[in-house]
Order: sequence, then structure tokens, then C-alpha cells
Amino acid sequence: MEKEAKIYIAGHTGLVGSAIVRRLKNDGFTNLLIVSHKDCDLRIQNQVSELFKQERPEYIFLVAAKVGGIHANITYPAEFIYDNLQIQTNVIHSSWKTGVKKLIFLNSSCIYPKFSPQPMLEEYLLTGLMEPTNEMFGIAKIAGIKMCQAYRRQYNCNFISAIASNLYGPNDNYNLKNSHVLGALIRKFHEAKINKLDRVILWGDGSPRREFLYIDDLVDALLFLMDNYNEEEPINIGTGVDITVKELAQIVKSEVGYQGEIYWDVNKPNGIPRKLLDISKLSNLGGKYKIRLKDGIHTTYKYFVEWDYPSILKKESNGYKVNRKIL
Repeated sequence: MEKEAKIYIAGHTGLVGSAIVRRLKNDGFTNLLIVSHKDCDLRIQNQVSELFKQERPEYIFLVAAKVGGIHANITYPAEFIYDNLQIQTNVIHSSWKTGVKKLIFLNSSCIYPKFSPQPMLEEYLLTGLMEPTNEMFGIAKIAGIKMCQAYRRQYNCNFISAIASNLYGPNDNYNLKNSHVLGALIRKFHEAKINKLDRVILWGDGSPRREFLYIDDLVDALLFLMDNYNEEEPINIGTGVDITVKELAQIVKSEVGYQGEIYWDVNKPNGIPRKLLDISKLSNLGGKYKIRLKDGIHTTYKYFVEWDYPSILKKESNGYKVNRKIL
């Protein structure tokens, strides 16, 4: 990408989008297109179409999505399939209509089959049934991959797809009703510590294995792929290393300094038993991760205490309700 090229970050306020904006600014890119939800609702076709006609972006990072953990996926299946289908359909179609040079569409590793062989190769996509708790999200995201492929085949668009492992880092989502596992753990243990609670209740039995990628490593990979990958098939981004949720909980508990007990509520779902990506395709191209999990959690928790948590408390004081009792 040229430094002066117009680059649209769709989803710039989220964990991924905000990290991409930071990196591009630090790297000297001077023409970033950043549009608020108020000015353009990506679910509404005519608003997206008008934005693209007026702004004519050259490169797109499509990282806008409705995301969340098991609880959110179970509670809002309609929103997870509708919102994600609308967002990606509108952005991808408008990218073709206005001649975008290149688009990268980000996906989650939960789109792989529930009982996929491990580690998961890109070719395992659509070879089995999905985990029911995130089926609606997964179907929508797979449709986005296929849409990118269809526009490549019919219109010769350089639209590529990437599949990332579990992400974490500064500016993560810490709402206990819809956050992912690591964000939820950080907040639960932190609030249990400051409220001097005797125990923290966690969902499932802690046995599922998960792979975690620090947000800066993801951004490195996305920028690398934007410059070096031009194939139809999606490509995995991860570390190639996983741990159990129980092991993760102990790392977060230690980092936070919580002294109480952990109670595992086995009546709650575990989700997919294991999600480990095979990252050989990216590694063979020269991509690699740098941040170790414990180091990334340390940085994330420091940022949470100094910035994210005070922001949460400020929102609560202004009438934004966050349920603190889910501990």
C-alpha cells in the first residue's frame, strides 16, 4: 500500500480496527478513512453505497462485525447472522462497484467444524458441522469468505480472507454479557479482587483448548498479507500454540493478583473442544508472531487497569449498565 493511498478501516472502534488505525498512523499512512456508525451504518446498503461513491477508498480492512462469546451467541442468534451478513455484503459489493484495489476480510477460527482435525488447515473449512452455540455467526462469516471468492472469480477483484485465532489486547471488550473468554476473565478476576470476593464462577469445566493471539501480532499479519498474499483461499493467522481455559484462568488470576478460589460451573456449555490453527501457510510466506501469551496478558491487564476499566466505570456512572454480579 502506498503511504498516501486512501485506506478504509471498517470497524475502526473495535479491538482489531483501533489497533490497525494506530499502526497505520505510526507507519506514516496519511489518508485513513475513518467513519463513525452514526455517519454510516454498515448494515444499511444505501448508506454504504453512498459512502463508497463519495470517498472512493483504495484499500479496505473489513474487520467490522458483531462478535461475542458463548453467552452472546446463544442470546442473540438473529443479530449475529443478520448484522454480519449485512455488513460484509454491503462493504464487499460496494468495494467491487467502486473499483477498490484490494480488500482483506477477517474471520474467526470458530467458523471451522466443531470436531475438525487439529491443528486446523484452511482446507478443513465446511467439512463438518459447526459448534451450535456460534453457528449463526459462523455461517455469516463463511458466507463472507465465499462472497470474496465469487467476486474474485466473476469480476477479478483482489479480495482475500484471513482466519484468526482468539484475539486479545488493549481496547478489548470487557462486558460480561458479550465478551470473549480472555476479556471476561480479566474483568471477573479484577472485580473479584477489588470487591474481596471469596470465589469466581467460570463457565464449563475448563477443558477446552484455545489459541490466543495478541492484537499487535494480528495487525502485523494483516499488513503483511495486504502486501504479500493474493490468493482465493483463506489463510490462517495464529501462534500454533494452545492451552486449556483452566490454564488460562490460572495465568490471568496470577497476573491480576486475585487470591480467592475458582468454581467451574459444569452446567454451562464449554463450546468447541479445541481450536488450534495450522499456520504453516502463513509461516511459509514469512509471517510469524512475536508476543508470548504471558507477556501479552501482562500488557493487556496494565492497560485495562489504567484505561479500559476507568472508562467502563465512567460509562456506568452515566447510566450505562454493566452487570457486575456475574462473578
